[in-house]
Amino acid sequence: MSGTDEPADGVVGIDELLERVRAGYERVGPRDAYEAARAGEALLVDIRYAALRERDGLIPQALVVERNELEWRLDPRGSHRLPEATSHDLRIVVVCNAGYASSLAAESLHRLGLHRATDLVGGFQAWRGAGLPVVPAPAPA
Repeated sequence: MSGTDEPADGVVGIDELLERVRAGYERVGPRDAYEAARAGEALLVDIRYAALRERDGLIPQALVVERNELEWRLDPRGSHRLPEATSHDLRIVVVCNAGYASSLAAESLHRLGLHRATDLVGGFQAWRGAGLPVVPAPAPA
């Protein structure tokens, strides 16, 4: 290591990357995310894959967007955007299963100019653990 905490080869591991990404915005806890969504101040976006949603259920007010479609669906200038993607000022709270993938997803949204994007500390598991609303996922068609 050099004197700057940067590896000599410039390569960082996932733990270092997560630390850097998370330093760029304020993450939110389950209760704050719930209150913001209830007040219409934030859009909850569930990026968990289908098997996890089917197994564990859904957050009732969350918009489900597969991770591989996230940027396409939430870019307010994008040709494939969802109707909810109305502005770069939209506050988005990304939810994954445990709060790791959502951090990287939020950082990606920042690169698109969605400067208020954040993620849920502890993900869906923390939401459920806090006793917040969860509904069963509809049966696959």
